[in-house]
This record gives sequence, C-alpha cells and structure tokens, in this order.
Amino acid sequence: MSKAINKIISTAVPLNRENVDTDQIIPARFLKATSRDGFGENLFRDWRFESNGQPKKDFVLNDPTYSGKILVAGKNFGCGSSREHAAWAIKDAGFDVVVSSFFADIFKNNSLNNFLLPVTVSDEFLQKIFAAVEHDPATKIEVSLEAQTITLPSTGEKATFEINNYKKTCLLNGYDDIDYLISIRQDIETFEKLHETTHS
Repeated sequence: MSKAINKIISTAVPLNRENVDTDQIIPARFLKATSRDGFGENLFRDWRFESNGQPKKDFVLNDPTYSGKILVAGKNFGCGSSREHAAWAIKDAGFDVVVSSFFADIFKNNSLNNFLLPVTVSDEFLQKIFAAVEHDPATKIEVSLEAQTITLPSTGEKATFEINNYKKTCLLNGYDDIDYLISIRQDIETFEKLHETTHS
C-alpha cells in the first residue's frame, strides 16, 4: 500500500482544545509495543474512555457526527515529551493530516517521518475551519501537498502552509529516508565516478 500523500479531500474531526500534549495523545502506559500498529485504539485514551472502558459520549472522537482523514486541533498541538508513538497513534487511527496553528517541533518532525502531514495555518484560518466543520460536519477540507495549500471548498477560502522541501519530496513519493537514498542512487554513483576521475 502506498504511503504517498498528495491531495487529500476529506471531512474532518474537530478537536478544539489547545496545548494537547503527547501524553494525552497516547498515554505512557501504552508505549510498551515496538511496532507501529495498534496504537490508534488508544489514541486520546483517557479522554475517550471511562476507567471501566466505556466510551465518553461527549468526546469528539466518539461522536459519529464527525469522521474523516483530517484532525483539526487547537494551538500548540503535540507539546510535551518527544515520543514518536504520538504520531503513530494518530496515523494508525486513520488520519493523514493534522491541522493546527502551532505544532511542537519534535512532534512535527515525528509526524513527517511517519507519513502524517502537519499543516500549520494562522489562528484566524484555524477558527474558520472549526466554525465551518462545527456548523456542517459534512464540510470537506482540501489539502494539496504539491501546491502547499489548504482550502475550504464550501467558502473558497484558502491558505498556504510551509514544509521542508526534502520532507515534501518524501511524502509525495511515499519515501522514508532509505527509500529516498535509493531513489537518487544513480546520482550518487555518478557523483562518485566524477569524484574518482578528478582525484585519480
């Protein structure tokens, strides 16, 4: 299955909370596993479930009204510890994109390394997305990695976002770091031959 990300058009799940840290995203007691699978079921575990395992009806991920591949979160998302499992859990739960007005740097990098696209928008545009999705849960959001744009098709409003060029190339092609090196193998070999020639 391709991991590549380019254009994503999807409904969204609005998590309208600020300063969501990695321990809230995936509590420390679930970090024992070493593979990336299965973390999604414990995403936001303490917010989603009572201590007896019953789902909390008032938490947005338990609300069937909202679904989709895009998680819209409040400012300063992914703060706290550096655990990569936070990105694993969000990706494993079926999300391809997280939108916020600010991400913690380590979380942002972990996301990019795990084919989860963090899209940073202004506070103002973030509030427009929350308003649109909460007004109509069927609202779709369009994210184009190639164009580096996020659009609300219902209103036509659009914003651009920044992304590291190397990570953009990797996401567009579904490459991890090793895949990328393999993809430019010919260039590396050519460079080495030229280098040998000039030093022989």
